[in-house]
Amino acid sequence: MRVIRVDASAATILLTEAPAPKVRDRQTGEIAKDAVSGEVLMTVGVVYIDEGESSLIQVAIPESGVTEGLTIGAPVSLPGLVARPWQSVFNGQERHGIAYRATAVAPGTFPMAEAG
Repeated sequence: MRVIRVDASAATILLTEAPAPKVRDRQTGEIAKDAVSGEVLMTVGVVYIDEGESSLIQVAIPESGVTEGLTIGAPVSLPGLVARPWQSVFNGQERHGIAYRATAVAPGTFPMAEAG
């Protein structure tokens, strides 16, 4: 499926969940790894606020992209943020959604308000 680049330059992104290993299989506890590099994937929870609307999303990040100094409730940056639509059938039920991935998560800043 198509990968869509997300322009987050004007968005406010706040950390809501600390980085944790991404679980690939909940029954076995298998941890997800990048298909190309084999690196362990982590997830972070964020609230993404843009143009007056907000969404709670989970973002997958390679373990090496998790930087020090992250604080719950503080702004973060997500360089290389992309969205990938997905769909699957599980137990006869069709499921779909959007998976988010970034190359890193780092302490960020609040976007500057536009001068009016």
